[in-house]
Amino acid sequence: MRHTETALRWIVGILNELQIPFEIDGGLAAELYGSPRELADIDINVPQENFEKIVPRVREYLTFGPGWYRDEHWECYMMTMKYVGQNIDVSALGHMRYFDKNAGAFVDFPADLSAARVMEYDGMSLPFINEKTLLRYKALIGRGVDRKDVRAMERELE
Repeated sequence: MRHTETALRWIVGILNELQIPFEIDGGLAAELYGSPRELADIDINVPQENFEKIVPRVREYLTFGPGWYRDEHWECYMMTMKYVGQNIDVSALGHMRYFDKNAGAFVDFPADLSAARVMEYDGMSLPFINEKTLLRYKALIGRGVDRKDVRAMERELE
């Protein structure tokens, strides 16, 4: 059983305590902007220079990395943790690329924490990736889950 809110409070608590800037991305951000799909993991983006501060605090929960990850949709420097049954991916801004299906190539992920929107989630004020940025990259990746998020978010944001 996953405990998304507990895991989110745990990792956000660590990031805040260490004074690490971040934004919440992926499915959790899509949910906040109107997508009803089930959450797979918590995606958080931070500047890479902060990884060395985070690792000692999360080492016992690491299931991957920190290191380079690549699949058909993403290439990035990241680490994955599992806390109370919930996967948490922390990725390094400035070291993230996604596959743009229209261009047929990997392109840089926008690395601008200043564009994040602070919004309420489960009683917390948290920085979420800007909805326009999220819509743009999800539309360009075009996986089934991304297309579902885009359709739901566009309806909600109209």
